[in-house]
Amino acid sequence: MKAYLDASVVLRVLLREPGAIENWSRWEMLVTSELVRVECFRSLDRLRLTGRLHDAQLADLSDTLRLVLRTFEQVPLAPIIQERAARPFPSVISTLDAIHLATALRWMEEAGEPLLFVTHDAQLAVAARLCGLEVKTAP
Repeated sequence: MKAYLDASVVLRVLLREPGAIENWSRWEMLVTSELVRVECFRSLDRLRLTGRLHDAQLADLSDTLRLVLRTFEQVPLAPIIQERAARPFPSVISTLDAIHLATALRWMEEAGEPLLFVTHDAQLAVAARLCGLEVKTAP
């Protein structure tokens, strides 16, 4: 099966946080929005600015993140995805989450096959389920 991973999944693994969804090799393909790159690098910089990461740690994590992102099919933030993200969803979700969900839905439409939606965000998981996606969250 192919899986869509949002930034919460990538960051939790990268930062070695408890409850991380790991073993990504079980999925034949990893898909994400190109937005994940921005979200993850901004999160790392925020951790540095608040003193939770030192410069050397930031450099190491940035290198690792670049390598990880190369393993994903990164879907461009195309106008059609932006249009879908701007429309109503069956439940309340944030702007960035709407972009992730719209990206996954668009990928499935284009590929004509299912996509497991993987997230640690409970609200996004509910919205994805309401949109008909199979969802994996932290145990």
